[in-house]
Amino acid sequence: MPRRMLLLLSLPVSLLAGCGGGSRESAPPPHTRTYYVAADTVTWNYAPASINEITGQPFDSVANFFVRNDARNIGHIYKKSIYREYTDSTFTTLKPRDAKWQHLGILGPLLRAVVGDTIRVIFRNNTPHPASMHPHGVFYTKSSEGAPYADSTGGADKDDDAVPPGGTHAYVWPVTERAGPGPNDPSSILWMYHSHANDERDLDAGLVGPIIVTARDKARADGTPVDADREFVVAFDEFDENQSWYILDNAARYTHDPKQVKLTTSGFGELQLLPNPGANLMEGMNGYIFGNLPGLTMKVGEHVRWYIMATTGFEIHAPHWHGNDVLINGMRTDVAPLLPMAMEVADMVPDDPGIWLFHCHVGPHILAGMQALYHVEAK
Repeated sequence: MPRRMLLLLSLPVSLLAGCGGGSRESAPPPHTRTYYVAADTVTWNYAPASINEITGQPFDSVANFFVRNDARNIGHIYKKSIYREYTDSTFTTLKPRDAKWQHLGILGPLLRAVVGDTIRVIFRNNTPHPASMHPHGVFYTKSSEGAPYADSTGGADKDDDAVPPGGTHAYVWPVTERAGPGPNDPSSILWMYHSHANDERDLDAGLVGPIIVTARDKARADGTPVDADREFVVAFDEFDENQSWYILDNAARYTHDPKQVKLTTSGFGELQLLPNPGANLMEGMNGYIFGNLPGLTMKVGEHVRWYIMATTGFEIHAPHWHGNDVLINGMRTDVAPLLPMAMEVADMVPDDPGIWLFHCHVGPHILAGMQALYHVEAK
């Protein structure tokens, strides 16, 4: 193990200790949480039900602009890169995703920690392009930043920046007090991680995932917050498939007549697959469109914690819950503001049973399918 990693893992608990104010005897002891995560190439279906689950009907002419597969359009199935968790460092066996986290969809595995812990990620790049893991919020040194730029470092401090295809790197992220809930935060907060080797192309390919950090005096033994009955992570993700590493592969594989499509560059210097570049702008929630996001089920009276975030691009989002409201920063609302790469926590105690709409309130995003359903069951 590199000397720098040993130094980080030996940092005293006093440096890493959490928000305080609670009984240290009742809190779980600090420890290192190790995850084995690979960037894998997969085939992703944005609408696996092949219908509009919001209307319960086949796709109409507007929805078909984004989902139809024909001579010049890719449709709703794309080759992508995503983060996946494995059981050990051999990266031979995928770790099954718990049923309550099936809604994460395209997002990478949930990395959970309590203030005072250390997150250690053994990362393998199984894609044909350089990739990395760059975290938000947590502490890291230059050998665990996961972003290449002229930072006056070299040697081992550059190995993390862009892991080559087939390469492996160990990222070490101490979860210091500044990574935990602040004075106005609830007992747990959301951060994210994503590839930063080529920020736009990596993210549009799908390399993004969540980190949840809980205050030490508010954590159960498994790291979950003591005051939440259910947790959901929902990313309002604008994946511009035109910018993905795989746009030419997807055009060749899925369009019925690849000779009718052409890759060009816009005035902003971004890639566009003609003749219909807008059809490859997938406005989803955890990688699903038109209500295909599964697993958002809860009961009346439960304390439900929603962790919401956005990805990058020319986008702002306005998540809106029908039927029930939430608390964000102590304010009661049913619409949350989300800027690019923003992260928010919303607490809900649902009192209105039924099947409810959960969507972005930006008009074009609604039309493009940034809509889901959540279920509130009676007690």
